[in-house]
Amino acid sequence: MNKLLKKYLILTLLVTFSVPAYAKNKKVQIGKGSWYGKKFHGRKTANGERYNMYAYTAAHKTLPFGTVVKVTNLRNKRSVTVRINDRGPYIRGRIIDLSYLAAKKLGYVNKGVTKLKVKVLYREKKRRRK
Repeated sequence: MNKLLKKYLILTLLVTFSVPAYAKNKKVQIGKGSWYGKKFHGRKTANGERYNMYAYTAAHKTLPFGTVVKVTNLRNKRSVTVRINDRGPYIRGRIIDLSYLAAKKLGYVNKGVTKLKVKVLYREKKRRRK
């Protein structure tokens, strides 16, 4: 095998195995999730709403506001449906920040962080500006 072909194969394998699980299928992400609560309750979120720690909402780095996702705790198989209305989490390695109520329903409030699966159910269509 020539050197160029070997380099190409090695590079292809490295890229294939280094891509995060969610990048292969943009509708599903698996990774660490956290939650936020009292400290942010009543503050404005990135989309302009007031954060309500008792609502089923979440912060995500890239999903459009209004996207509805099903979040499953992979440790106990509990699931909730939440709407993306904020940006974050800003801690490396985390894929989503849930509201206090959503995290409580998933059973990880005391733990703070757990392994989650995030599946996109519905994306709100972009509105045209007049």
